[in-house]
Amino acid sequence: MAEYINIRGQNIEVVASDPANPTIGQIWYNSTSNTLKGGGVTTVGSWATGGNLNTARTRIAGTGTQTAGLAFGGYIGTGNTGATEEYDGNSWTNSNNMNTARGFLSGTGLQTAALAFGGDTGFPTAVPSTATEEYDGASWTNSNPLNTSRYGLAGAGTQTAGLAFGGTQDPPLLASTEEYNGTSWTSVNSMNTAKERVAPAGIQTAALAAGGTISTGGTGATEEYDGNSWTTVNSLNTARSASGGAGIQTAALVFGGNPPAPGFSTATEEYDGTSWTSTTSMSTARYLLAGAGTQPSALAFGGTVPPYSAATEEWTGAGSPQTKTIKAS
Repeated sequence: MAEYINIRGQNIEVVASDPANPTIGQIWYNSTSNTLKGGGVTTVGSWATGGNLNTARTRIAGTGTQTAGLAFGGYIGTGNTGATEEYDGNSWTNSNNMNTARGFLSGTGLQTAALAFGGDTGFPTAVPSTATEEYDGASWTNSNPLNTSRYGLAGAGTQTAGLAFGGTQDPPLLASTEEYNGTSWTSVNSMNTAKERVAPAGIQTAALAAGGTISTGGTGATEEYDGNSWTTVNSLNTARSASGGAGIQTAALVFGGNPPAPGFSTATEEYDGTSWTSTTSMSTARYLLAGAGTQPSALAFGGTVPPYSAATEEWTGAGSPQTKTIKAS
């Protein structure tokens, strides 16, 4: 039998703890657990349970990454909230509240440089908002408002190059789109279809709007924005609204939501810039949740279960690095 040193040209390394970022095919012996291990990749994407939000809520907004997420706003049953929480990849920590408590809002950016806009400030009667706030990693500062008041809208981009699209004033449903330059909003070309509760992904010049609610209910219709105009592309496999979204225009993830039929969805789909592929479902069916991160490393949190969820789930996509324990067959 060939020895490892003759195959790889080196001995198996003995370490007390696993390498932080093992390469594919790397082999080592963990002297603490007395196990032989190797670096590989996941073959199928999967969801894992993360730390719960401190405040269970629906109609929540979120942004950031899987290890540096941000949750803000939402509805807690007694009214809208401005509660803000930061995620470190393990647990949520309360931060300073937004200046305007609201649900059904949208946001974009990073945990240390986020943008929140629009939303519903009323209770029990809905009041569409134009409010815009910037977060610096500690506190929120009011900025110039949207041109069109709305809630149930979607957002993409960064704090200095944001995009707002869709939403409703109950009525009407809106197709209007606005771009933010770090100071103010400018109205640009509208989506092809007016709708609210859209799952977003991408940046200001390459955004994605998937699903949502149209006049007849939930839809799978998807549109791409190129920084100038919207183009209708292939639809989701599962028509739905109020889903979470993450990623970029050519590598997006949509999860959860409210299908046209009664009930809540766990469905997860990946977009490759052309078409949608169904993949592993979420653990908790819910809608009106928030999403953050990328297609291979996403975060889902909050939403309606019912009643209101604090659950957080972490997505690891296929092809992601992983450590495997090698056992004798």
